[in-house]
Amino acid sequence: MCGLVGFLDISLQTKGNDLHAIATRMADTLRHRGPDDRGAWVDAETGIALGHRRLSIVDLSPEGHQPMHSACGRYVISFNGEIYNYQEIRRELEAEMQAISSKWRGYSDTEVMLEAIRQWGIERAVKRFNGMFAFALWDRQDRLLYLVRDRLGEKPLYYGWVGRTFLFGSELKALRAHPALKGEINRNALALYLRHNCIPAPYSIYEGIFKLSPATILTVSRSTFPSVSLLPYWSAREIAERGVAHPFTGSDQEAVAQLDALLRDAIKLEMVADVPLGAFLSGGVDSSTVVTLMQAQSARPVKTFTIGFNEAGYNEAVYAKEVARHLGTDHTELYITPEQAMAVIPKLPTLYDEPFSDSSQIPTYLVSELARRHVTVSLSGDGGDELFAGYNRYFLGRGIWNKVGWIPPRLRNKMAQVLTAVSPQAWDRVFNLFPFKTKHRAPGDKLHKLAEIFGAVSPEVMYTGLVSHWKKPTSIVLGASEPPTHLTNRSQWADLSDFTLQMMYLDTVTYLPDDILVKVDRASMGVSLEGRVPFLDPRIVEFAWQVPLSMKVRGGKGKWLLRQVLHQYVPRELIERPKVGFGIPIDTWLRGPLREWGESLLDERRLKIAGFFKAELIRQKWIEHLSGARNWQYHLWDILMFQAWLDESR
Repeated sequence: MCGLVGFLDISLQTKGNDLHAIATRMADTLRHRGPDDRGAWVDAETGIALGHRRLSIVDLSPEGHQPMHSACGRYVISFNGEIYNYQEIRRELEAEMQAISSKWRGYSDTEVMLEAIRQWGIERAVKRFNGMFAFALWDRQDRLLYLVRDRLGEKPLYYGWVGRTFLFGSELKALRAHPALKGEINRNALALYLRHNCIPAPYSIYEGIFKLSPATILTVSRSTFPSVSLLPYWSAREIAERGVAHPFTGSDQEAVAQLDALLRDAIKLEMVADVPLGAFLSGGVDSSTVVTLMQAQSARPVKTFTIGFNEAGYNEAVYAKEVARHLGTDHTELYITPEQAMAVIPKLPTLYDEPFSDSSQIPTYLVSELARRHVTVSLSGDGGDELFAGYNRYFLGRGIWNKVGWIPPRLRNKMAQVLTAVSPQAWDRVFNLFPFKTKHRAPGDKLHKLAEIFGAVSPEVMYTGLVSHWKKPTSIVLGASEPPTHLTNRSQWADLSDFTLQMMYLDTVTYLPDDILVKVDRASMGVSLEGRVPFLDPRIVEFAWQVPLSMKVRGGKGKWLLRQVLHQYVPRELIERPKVGFGIPIDTWLRGPLREWGESLLDERRLKIAGFFKAELIRQKWIEHLSGARNWQYHLWDILMFQAWLDESR
C-alpha cells in the first residue's frame, strides 16, 4: 500500500534535476500513504518522472523499493496496492521460464507484476491480477505511459493534461504540488457532488483533472498530445448481465458451501502480510463474516477493532463485543466522545482532498486510527451490501412500490404531501409515544423517504430520488450544468430482469467506488493503515451475480445467503437485528456544539462572496434545521464540507 505520483513533460523544458525535485516534492505530499520509504526516477530525455512513497507490507527489504525496474530494464513502475495472487502468478511464470527463479531479486508482488507484464503484455497480465491496485508503468522501449486501476476502484488514481504536461497521482494534493496546476474549480462537478455527496469518476473538483475509471488501462505518449487512450479490461455490467442470464442452479446448501469456500480463500489470500494484521468489527453481518473466516484460518486470536458512541441509536460496539467474545478474538474497543469525533472535522478537507460529505467518514477515520495503534493492515466488510442486497431500499423500496405503484399518481402525491407536512422530528416524537417492540433510528426521516417513493412516477425515479441528496443541484450551484453519470444516464444501466438487481448494479458502479471505497481508502491511508476488502475479490463478485435474487432477499431481509454462511459459526441471536448505519448524530451536533462553526461557514455574505451557491436557499435550510422544523443534516453537511475544503485549498 503506497502512494504514486508522476508527470510527463512533453515540452522537455524541465531539466533532469528539476524533474527529480518536482517528483520528490509531489511524492512527499503522500507521506501518510507511505511513511517507510520514498523514491523517484526520471528520464530527462523523454520528460518522464515517477515518484513513490512506500508503506511496507510484503517484502520489507530494500528489494521492494520503488519506482522499480523490470529485470530486463524495459519497464519502470510506481505501484499502489496489493496483488493477492502474486505467489500463484510467480509460480506460473517460473513454469513458463524455467530459469527465472534465479533472477528474482526479492519476493514482492511488484516484481512479479513487472515480470508478468514483460512476459504476457500489460492487458493479459492485468486481467490475471487479483487485488486492489493503481499503478503507473513507463515502457522505456516504446516510450509509452500506462495508468491502470483495479476492477472495482479500491485504489485511487487522478490524471490530466495541464498545458503540455501530463500529471498523475494517488491524490489531488500530489498534483497540486506540481507548479503547472492552478486548480480551477469545476462547477459541473460541484453539482454532481451535491447530488452524490461525493464526486463520481471520471470527474474531479478541478477542471481538466479526472479520476481514472475502475477496470481501465490508460495509455498516453508524447505523440498523442493532448488525447489519451482508455481501454476497459473488465466490465461490472457484463459480469452482472451474464450472471443473471446464467444463474447458479444448485440448492441452498450448495450455494452456502460455495460462498463459504470462496470467502475462505479470498480472506486467506488477503491475510498474507509481513506486518501485524487485524480487522474492523462492527458486529454486523459483513464484518462478522470476514472476522469469523479469518479466525477460522488463524492459529492465534485475530485482532479486531470497533468504536462506540454513547448516543442511543448510533452504537453497535456492544454487538461487536459479543461477536468478538464468541469467536475469541483479541478485541479492542474505544468509546468516542462527541469532542473526540468533532476534533476530526478540521482534518477532513486535507484527508479527503476534494469535497466529500459522507458523514460516516468520521467514525471510519476513528476506527482506522484505533487499529493503526496495533496493526498495519486491517480487513473490512465493505461490499457485502451491494453484492448480497443489504441496503433497505433493495427489499423495502421494492415491496412498497409493488403495493403503491398501482395508485394513481395524483393520489400518491397527496399521500406524500401528508407525510412531509409533518417534520421528521415531529414524527420521531409521535413514534416515541408508542411502546414499539423494536425502536428504529430516525423514523421521521424514514417516513420522508417513504414519501419520496409515493411521489415517484416509476421505480427508476424512485431510486434516483432515494440516492440523491440535493434533487436539483443545478438550482443551487451557480453556472453549473450537471454532467451525465451512471445514475442519470440510463443508457449505461445494465440489462437486468428485476429493478432490485438494477439498483444493486448501480450501487456497485457508483456508490461503492465513489463513496464507500473513497471513504475507506482516505481514512485508513490517512493514518498509514492498509485497508483490504475481501468481498471485492473478483471471484466473489462474479458468484454473487450468479446467485438468484431469491437467495439474497428472503423473509423480508437482505443478505440471506451471506447470513447462512455466518450462522454456521455465530449464533443467530448475536447477528439478527435491524441494520444500523455507521453514522454519527450530525443533526443534533449542528444544532449544538457545531452550530457556531456551521454559522461561520454558512454565513450568507460569505456564501455570496465565494460565488458558488445560491446563498438564500442554503440559509433557508440552515434556519429550518436550527429551529427543528426539518432535518437537513445531509444537505447541510454537503455544503459545509465544500466550504471547509474551499478554505483549506486556498
